[in-house]
Amino acid sequence: MPVLYVPSTNLVGRGCLKELGPFIEELGFKKALVVTDKFLNQSGIAAKVTDQLKQVAVDFVVFDEVKPNPTTKNVHDGVKVFHDEGCDFIVSVGGGSPQDAAKGIGLVVTNGGNVRDFEGVGKTAKKSIPTVAVNTTAGTSAEYTINYVITDEEREVKMVMVDKNSLVAVSVNDPELMLGKPKDLTAATGMDALTHAIEAIVTPGAYKITDATALAAVETIFEYLPRAVEDGNDIEAREQMAYVMFLAGLAFNNAGLGYVHAMAHQLGGVYDLPHGVCNAMLLPIVERENAKRAPKKFPAIAKAIGIDTTNKSEEECAAAVIEAIKQLSITVGIPTKLSELGVEKVDLNKLAENAMQDACAPGNPFTPTKEEVIEMFKEIL
Repeated sequence: MPVLYVPSTNLVGRGCLKELGPFIEELGFKKALVVTDKFLNQSGIAAKVTDQLKQVAVDFVVFDEVKPNPTTKNVHDGVKVFHDEGCDFIVSVGGGSPQDAAKGIGLVVTNGGNVRDFEGVGKTAKKSIPTVAVNTTAGTSAEYTINYVITDEEREVKMVMVDKNSLVAVSVNDPELMLGKPKDLTAATGMDALTHAIEAIVTPGAYKITDATALAAVETIFEYLPRAVEDGNDIEAREQMAYVMFLAGLAFNNAGLGYVHAMAHQLGGVYDLPHGVCNAMLLPIVERENAKRAPKKFPAIAKAIGIDTTNKSEEECAAAVIEAIKQLSITVGIPTKLSELGVEKVDLNKLAENAMQDACAPGNPFTPTKEEVIEMFKEIL
């Protein structure tokens, strides 16, 4: 029986950050650990959130050491600050990186041990310390999903955790916090959202609710992502992408993902590459292989994109979808080869083996062999 995981309170839409104070007040906590990164702290974006804490007389301390691909060290350094400063809840500010780090911190605080112990599905016994997740990018959906990813620096592996105990108490998606973001970040996070939606549609774990939200996300991404990339201050495009992220997040949070994410996680873990870019590069390749085995979902995806499916077979619809994904990636400026990102030599065997062990792998419509995974990696070298 499907279970729908979603935070109990979700603020979405322009200006909603200004409504956060009363919700924090209701939680009744006294001091927040604000988890963010140095850019968001130094640029004043984190201050817009801490101003809401000040308005309701809630104390806070800022922890801004989170890396773009958060590490086990980031998590445990944050846990130490939480305890040393006498905090009793968390406020995360940022995109996927601070959100994922905050989840790891919150679960280690309540469960103890090492965050490495939580790799996989449902490895904790206790719910996280209550967290208010304020998102600043449109794509990862990390602020309201039960998934989080932490890099194990020693193994050079991005550990995927799927854990209902990581669900936040309040999520905030105010597009005004997303204005002016760089084109490459907007493109990467937007393509991450598209990957969430499409993988959630083709996975065997999909059902009517997840299909409906994911297909709506696909339609809106193709319409508004190019606008958001072209003009970082297009508030309508930013707001639509904030809605899209919620829809795509709801879909994959409850249906699952697949081999695009399983493979992208390895590139991020070994080479510290942007997650959304890796997803965008792998998405047409993996979906081409998925369509050979399970083409039945592709006509619906094609319709959502705006492709005329009249008299087209499932296979023809799949081919049109894959071409549309490629064209969207080109339009928003996604690199086409890993060499453009400075990767010259890769250990394909290691990447493939780790991808096959990734927590997202079981959600794929088919299980590739290691050789098939290696061949898919080769296409983007």
